[in-house]
Amino acid sequence: MDNLLKYMEEHQKELLEDIRRIVESDSPSLNKELTDLCGERISDLLEQRLGQRPEVIPEKAYGDHLKLEFGEGEERILILSHFDTVWEPDELVYKVEGDLAYGPGILDMKGGLVQAIWALKAIRDLDLPLQKKIVFLFTSEEEVSSPVSRHLIQREAEGCSYALVTEPPVVGSGALKTARKGSARYMIRFTGKSAHAGNNHHEGASAIRAASRAVEYLELQTDYELGTTVNVGLFKGGGKLNVVSDRAEIGVDVRVSTNAELERIDALIKALEPFLEGTELTVEGGISRPPMERTEQTARLFELAQAAGKEIGLELTEESVGGGSDGNLTAAMGIPTLDGLGAYGLGIHARNEQITISELPKRAALFAKLLVSL
Repeated sequence: MDNLLKYMEEHQKELLEDIRRIVESDSPSLNKELTDLCGERISDLLEQRLGQRPEVIPEKAYGDHLKLEFGEGEERILILSHFDTVWEPDELVYKVEGDLAYGPGILDMKGGLVQAIWALKAIRDLDLPLQKKIVFLFTSEEEVSSPVSRHLIQREAEGCSYALVTEPPVVGSGALKTARKGSARYMIRFTGKSAHAGNNHHEGASAIRAASRAVEYLELQTDYELGTTVNVGLFKGGGKLNVVSDRAEIGVDVRVSTNAELERIDALIKALEPFLEGTELTVEGGISRPPMERTEQTARLFELAQAAGKEIGLELTEESVGGGSDGNLTAAMGIPTLDGLGAYGLGIHARNEQITISELPKRAALFAKLLVSL
């Protein structure tokens, strides 16, 4: 048996126990106190498993970030993990049923985070060679689009040879992610002129009507062949039924496959003009994450992971997905980035969020083998 896979199978129970410890520490993105407590558990785990505590990078509004450097070398490999979740305190609980473990953030992405720690531990314990320094970032607000950590990620990524992301693989296929869509978000507010709906309807200018025309125009920009979706997911406006509305707003989510398309849609939305005489509009927001486009370098990186997988009986494929991650940021910098290297399971952002326990050794061994091969 492959020595790394054997090591992970021998330590599977400990690996799962470490995941339990981190998952049971709730860490909603917008709750700094709880997220920092989870960060402390991660720091304790790093000290226990790797013999060193991470550098704490303080934040005021969000949880503190963590940074660990492992090994030596002039070249660097960046590992990206986040430990915030979409779940409020006590909304979900950790539990094990057969070969499945459930809990808040267990798949997205605390399971993958712990797997990566164990990959480093295995490399150290088995005295395997690393010729590059590992820079491991643990961030606290990825689920709200990394508003502050993006600058930390970009700074640490500068000059790195590779970036590896411990988000989960594709549900069902277990494929790694070599491309992700970019995203943008906007709030568009409409103002009109109120009037009595019965006596003076002709004197009004309906903000709701203007917003409705905007919804139709924007959603028509969706082009499935290009991989572009424009979704109006929020609509608010008006109040009393007998008053022509003078206020309305819509929230818009955009997903695209290429930087050129993202820039085109961004310019189109920011250049919107009133859709109805007597109304005005303002646009707030912009690009959240650039696309993670598949490149020849990314393809070669995937091939290395695929070869490592074959050594442990894991047949890997690659896919492009619609959601974004912090890997979008490093890929946009031209750094070969491979995503989906985390725990195998299903239920991302769903109440049945789960990982498959028997898959933990293979996925952890894969990560370790990829680091060594790089």
